[in-house]
Amino acid sequence: MPGSKRLISLPSWRELKGYIPKVRFDEVNDAKKELEKQLKERDKQLDELSKKVKDNEVLSKQIQELQESNKKAVADYEAKIKNITLDNAIKLALKEHKAKYDYLLINKFDRDKLTIKEDGTVEGLEEQIKALKEGYKDLFEQPLSGQTPNNTGDSPTDGKMLQVADIIRKNLG
Repeated sequence: MPGSKRLISLPSWRELKGYIPKVRFDEVNDAKKELEKQLKERDKQLDELSKKVKDNEVLSKQIQELQESNKKAVADYEAKIKNITLDNAIKLALKEHKAKYDYLLINKFDRDKLTIKEDGTVEGLEEQIKALKEGYKDLFEQPLSGQTPNNTGDSPTDGKMLQVADIIRKNLG
């Protein structure tokens, strides 16, 4: 329809639960691709070395060291991804629970008690958030309760203000 405007509704926090911003996703995805590329390159080097020399002890030892290095690189990569995932989950949970200063609360989480499930959710996060909300109440926004106060004051259009205005007009006029 010409001239009509459609309202675009913004998503709620519940709809955004578990949402990872595109920039952050791209960053993690690029890091993952780069590490996988490096891992494939190392595996290729190992295969080439093992084909060239089967009996040479020095090269066999070097191959074994490279394989151990690869295992360590994979473990480091997985730890890095886990930390990134936990950081994002913690920050998102703090925003959902309306933390005023999330940067003060991030280090209060016991990451050893947090586990990432297959579906990407973090087990143990809600319990720790609840404990933080009890221990650090001032760092979370509290819901406002109560009623709207009654306005019992005179408005400028009635009462004494009108009398003052009449007296001024009489004296000037």
